[in-house]
Amino acid sequence: MSLPKGLAEDVSKNLVMVARLIDEDPESAYAYSKIALRLASRVAAVREAAGFAAYANQKYSEALAEFRAARRMTGSVDLWPVMADCERGLGRPEKALEMAGAAEVHKLDKAGQVEMRLVAAGARRDMDQLDAAIVTLQSPELASNTVQPWTARLRYAYADALLAAGREGEAREWFAKAVESDKDGSTDASDRLAEMDGVEFVDAFVEDDDEDDTEIEIGAEAEVDDEVEPQDDVSVVDELDDEDEDDDIEVDEVDEVDEVEAAAETVEDVVKEDVLLKEDDDKN
Repeated sequence: MSLPKGLAEDVSKNLVMVARLIDEDPESAYAYSKIALRLASRVAAVREAAGFAAYANQKYSEALAEFRAARRMTGSVDLWPVMADCERGLGRPEKALEMAGAAEVHKLDKAGQVEMRLVAAGARRDMDQLDAAIVTLQSPELASNTVQPWTARLRYAYADALLAAGREGEAREWFAKAVESDKDGSTDASDRLAEMDGVEFVDAFVEDDDEDDTEIEIGAEAEVDDEVEPQDDVSVVDELDDEDEDDDIEVDEVDEVDEVEAAAETVEDVVKEDVLLKEDDDKN
C-alpha cells in the first residue's frame, strides 16, 4: 500500500518522533503514534509503531491488538515474542507459554528465538516456577562464548533467575559474564554485581550540594528582616493529558508536527513492499 506524498511525509514525521521519544518520553511517543494511526491506520508500519508505543506505556491490551493487526497485514511472525510478552503483561503467563511452543517460533530468526526464550522464562517466573525458568534459559546461545546483541540480556536473565532461586554463587558468576558482554549498558548487571559484593556508591557532588544549600539557608535567615508575602500559586497545564485522555488527540494536531524536522525518508522509503516498519534483526 502506498500513500500520497504529502500524507506519507506527515506519517513519516510522526513515526520518526515515535522512534526518537519511545525510550526517554514514552507518553509523548504514544501521542505521536496515535496521530500517525489516525492518518494511516491501514499501513502495517503504523500499526506496529503504535503497538510498540502502547507497549512502552504498559498498555498491553492495546499493544497486542496493534501487533495482531500488523501481523495480519504482513503475514510476518517477527512480532510473535512481543505479542507473547503482552500476554504476560495482561496476567496470562499460561498463554505466553502456549505461544512459546507454537509453530511460529520455528519461523523466527535466531534473535527472535532468543527473545521468545526470554519471554518464556519470564512466564515461568510469573508462575513461581523458578527451576523451570532456569532450565528454559539454558541453551546453546547462553553457553556460547561469542557475543551477540542478545548475549548480555540472556546472561543477565539467567543470573537473575539463579539469584531468585538462592544460588548466589552461580548468579554472581553469570552477572559478571553479563557485564563482560554488555558493551552498550543495556542492563544494570554491573550494579547488581556490585550490590552482591557489598559495594556502595556515594555521590560526592550530592553531599556538596546539600552543604551549600545549608550555608545558603543560614545566611538567608540572618539577612531577612521582614517577612515576604508568598506569591500566589500558579497552575501549570501539561501539554499532554493523562493516559485516559491520550485517545482525545485530534487529527488537527498534525499541524504542530510541521515544525518538527522533516524526516530523512518518507513512509515509502522507510517501509518496504509490505509496508513493514521494522524488518531488520535489531529491534528493541
